[in-house]
Amino acid sequence: MTDPNAPLLSIVAPVFRSDAIVPEFVRRACEGASKVTENFELLLIEDGSPDGSWDEILGACARDPRVKGVQLSRNFGQQPAITAGLTYARGQYVVVMDSDLQDDPAYVADLYRKALEGFDIVFARKRIRRFSILRNLTTRLYYAMFRWLASVDYDQHVGAYSIVTRRVVDAFLKFGDYRRGYVIVLGWLGFKRAHVDVEHRDRPIGRSTYSGFALIGHAITIAVTYSDKPLRMSIYFGLMLSVLSFVLAMWLTINYFTSNVGQLALGWTSIIISHLFLSGLMLTSLGVVGLYIGRIFEQVKQRPIFVVRETRNMGASP
Repeated sequence: MTDPNAPLLSIVAPVFRSDAIVPEFVRRACEGASKVTENFELLLIEDGSPDGSWDEILGACARDPRVKGVQLSRNFGQQPAITAGLTYARGQYVVVMDSDLQDDPAYVADLYRKALEGFDIVFARKRIRRFSILRNLTTRLYYAMFRWLASVDYDQHVGAYSIVTRRVVDAFLKFGDYRRGYVIVLGWLGFKRAHVDVEHRDRPIGRSTYSGFALIGHAITIAVTYSDKPLRMSIYFGLMLSVLSFVLAMWLTINYFTSNVGQLALGWTSIIISHLFLSGLMLTSLGVVGLYIGRIFEQVKQRPIFVVRETRNMGASP
């Protein structure tokens, strides 16, 4: 049942190492939301930040009751922080975005108008990503690995910046996965989707704490969580080596009986190299299996995805 007192719009933004940006983000986010409605809420999810981000959030909450703060007990990561925000969000429409101002809040109204056309999910598609050369390269590698390993058609210009309807939020929160990717789950849900082209802004202060190499690690984690392709690749490599070994054995046997020398002068170097190659392949396969076992181990413990330490301007806990 829809809460009659619920705001029309909620904005959810994880905050980490952003104490210098929080005041400006709050100002711009409120301006962006006001273009849609004055009946909105801005949820800032402080993800165990070691700086003064929570103090800045408390100040913003004191100045405007529509600004709400959720402080997690430690750093759980961006995806759990988004889940926490969606758990507390009460709006009929919910915007998810970063708080570093690279996701420009001025596009909130554009996303909302597009959603009114009958779309449950509207992504902000970035024309150009404003990152360093190294970060852009690793970002492209991340999406290439992700599309290949997870076998999904994923647009590299689409990130978490999006607007979703209440029924999408409710469906998302039914997911019991301990490891989750916000955009991937939205794709799995299958609701009607669209996009709005936006400009990706430069970060005004500091730099992103989400390094390119962290993105690659995230791609592997999501691929192992949502796909069995790495396991199937291990099988294919094993079968391929078995066939090659059989062919090589046949060739050696034929060569032994047809060679003028009468026997093969086998060197230890080739044996050692092949042994190391096969050992490395077996260890890699075991590592892949270990990753899946580790994910199962995490899931069956049924630990909470996030733990809240403190909230501000909130009503009853969800």
